[in-house]
Amino acid sequence: MKNIRNFCIIAHIDHGKSTIADRLLEATKTLTERESQAQVLDSMDLEREKGITIKSHAIQMDYHQDGQTYTLNLIDTPGHVDFSYEVSRAIASCEGALLIVDATQGIQAQTISNLYLALGQDLEIIPVLNKIDMDAAMVEEVKDQIVDLLGCKREEILAASGKTGQGIDEILEAIVERVPAPQGDENEPLQALIFDSVFNSFRGIIAYFKIKNGTLKKGQRVKFVNNGSVYNADEIGVLKLKMCPKDVVKAGDVGYIISGIKNSADVKVGDTITTLENPCNEAIDGFEDVKPMVFAGLFPVESDQYEDLRNSLEKLQLNDASLTFEPESSLALGFGFRCGFLGLLHMEIIQERLYREFDMDVITTVPNVSYNVYTTKNEVITIHNPSGLPEPTLIDHIEEPYINAQVITKTEYLGNIMSLCITKRGVLKSQNFITTDRVEVNFEMPLAEIVFDFYDKLKSVSRGYASFDYHLIGYQPSVLAKLDVLLNSEPVDALSALIYKDHAYDFGRKMCEKLRELIPRQQFDIAIQAAIGAKIIARETVKALRKDVTAKCYGGDISRKRKLLDKQKKGKKRMRQVGNVEVPQSAFLAVLKMD
Repeated sequence: MKNIRNFCIIAHIDHGKSTIADRLLEATKTLTERESQAQVLDSMDLEREKGITIKSHAIQMDYHQDGQTYTLNLIDTPGHVDFSYEVSRAIASCEGALLIVDATQGIQAQTISNLYLALGQDLEIIPVLNKIDMDAAMVEEVKDQIVDLLGCKREEILAASGKTGQGIDEILEAIVERVPAPQGDENEPLQALIFDSVFNSFRGIIAYFKIKNGTLKKGQRVKFVNNGSVYNADEIGVLKLKMCPKDVVKAGDVGYIISGIKNSADVKVGDTITTLENPCNEAIDGFEDVKPMVFAGLFPVESDQYEDLRNSLEKLQLNDASLTFEPESSLALGFGFRCGFLGLLHMEIIQERLYREFDMDVITTVPNVSYNVYTTKNEVITIHNPSGLPEPTLIDHIEEPYINAQVITKTEYLGNIMSLCITKRGVLKSQNFITTDRVEVNFEMPLAEIVFDFYDKLKSVSRGYASFDYHLIGYQPSVLAKLDVLLNSEPVDALSALIYKDHAYDFGRKMCEKLRELIPRQQFDIAIQAAIGAKIIARETVKALRKDVTAKCYGGDISRKRKLLDKQKKGKKRMRQVGNVEVPQSAFLAVLKMD
């Protein structure tokens, strides 16, 4: 065990984690030339297209130094705030972390939050300065920032370039010297922590684990501690670029187990695996349960695909434990699921993965956050969906979730960012100058305000220079109104939203204007109204397609024309009673992109 090193790579988005991982794999000759490509660990099509890491990826490398062979288990993690749950799981299965900082950009918001996650698990931190070959690299300035943040010595900071491969050997030596070997005993009863799982349509569910104590042999009967299910270890092994079967994996190793599990409920991330004949006394402390931030309804386009959607979500949940869902129904859209996501990017990725991996086309409702409603009977109800709101007479007050938002930016954009945060009901809490031209500002603001388009607007007003991170700090009372959208006096529950009262009028007006553009014209007038309770606050009309019934009347008395127009009017009225309005999918999506 003394020759095993488990470590992960943490950094802000786009600071070069996956590129450094590529160089490490090349330096240890883990990949042949045929297998190597840029960002080799980003195996999903979506990751390669968007240029971001979505999933943590584990891989084992062999490294030779001073006549010894070391086994290095590397986990490459995502950088975006929406995938911080992946990072927390990777950190729970390591003893050390490479903290990578871009020499051209310096320390960013995600660098700090991922560092705190790692320090919370007592990981050994190795600071690495990346992209030192760039013309814009500020090597000495960024080293000062790292020393201020970590309190380490300047000579402990490693300088490297993922592009040219400079400094990679020093990183490997530092991993061997500084990262502690895993603690554990091969002779104790088996304790293995599940940190990830994937679904394979031929082999069932494959669970990835890290062994804390004990030894696992092929063919042994294993038990999942939390739910008590028992399986045979049909195949076990370690994770290289592909899975490498082995007969025995021991304490300190990171590996996988295939035991023909078909039921996704049997494998929970954070569960402990032990053997049936010599079980352990207690489970390993897993990771905390995920807390979704944004809720939205996912509905199948065809109502008979409901069960297919359920199966797809269950399989996707194995691979992404931060996705939560429960069944719900809507008058406009039929049966579907209320899903919890960690943010809007997470929601977009899930939607795209459902389409690509499972061929499921879904309609998404307006995303919103969860609210605590205090009733006049002193009850507290948690609401994820505006349609679950009690009658206004029964509500005492509503509390909404608040976050602490941390923005790091150049000083020249500070004014723009402050005005953006204040329009989003933000309250400035603190402001620290990291260097002469970089400032960190902390705002307290409602989560609902950042769900829609905050991230995009932040990037616009700062020309892409601001970085953003947030965490939940609790619930605070707020003045909210339920905004309903009515089509021909019928409410469309999928478009209703809970919104801050002072913003409701503007939002309702924009929503009606947007829907008027998107709803196709019918044979009758369609009234689009936004209402709070019984009060209509905005209205637009989609004009009817009309046939010119008076075309055949050349001259003559006006009463002949009147008679024909009245006849047409009666027909339109009857049609309006029986006709129903189809809301196109683009209308549900347009609400998300409203400015």
